[in-house]
Amino acid sequence: MNKQWSEVDHYITHHLIKEDATLEEVLEANKAAGLPAVDVAPNQAKFLYILALIKGAKRILEIGTLGGYSTIWLAKALPKDGKLLTLEYNPKHVEVATANITNAGVADLVDIITGPALDTLSSLYYNESSKFDLIFIDADKENNAEYLKWAIKLSKKGTVIIGDNVVRKGEVTNSSSSDRKVQGIRRYYEALGQTPNLISTAIQTVGEKGYDGFSIGVVK
Repeated sequence: MNKQWSEVDHYITHHLIKEDATLEEVLEANKAAGLPAVDVAPNQAKFLYILALIKGAKRILEIGTLGGYSTIWLAKALPKDGKLLTLEYNPKHVEVATANITNAGVADLVDIITGPALDTLSSLYYNESSKFDLIFIDADKENNAEYLKWAIKLSKKGTVIIGDNVVRKGEVTNSSSSDRKVQGIRRYYEALGQTPNLISTAIQTVGEKGYDGFSIGVVK
């Protein structure tokens, strides 16, 4: 990781993101529980928050909860009658995230659904009466293309779909990569480009989390 990237992230955070003891406690709780340190950086989390505000989202779907850091940021963008559903496979992650979300005061806005996302997405499609305004895909990258298919089914005109970690330190261009995550993201790009009712692009990012990127799309 480039030292300057991290320094710039810290500079941005210092000037544009107010200190929030609760959010700091989330990251500390995640670390204490031994969760992988793959949460979005604070400035990127606020970027998600702003996108949710711009969209005026009332219903948000998050695929991949981890310890709930991005969940909390997105929930803070919801109105009082909003709802965020977040899907998590790992029961330990669910336990940590539940405590973090409760401590952050957004438990009334968030429902955590435990289980393999491909199963729970199918259940949501057949049981949820309302579509989502914003969907954030940040789970196992191998299944991203499948997650996108379900995201489209759970969307309506104007739904914003965001994917995290879509550059993989530039390895996304390596067609011969043996990394299953890289190949999963490559399939995701193919799916993005072949989905006729989705307008999408991607941006590269650098910072304390290294060299990576987001995809963003809007359903037509």
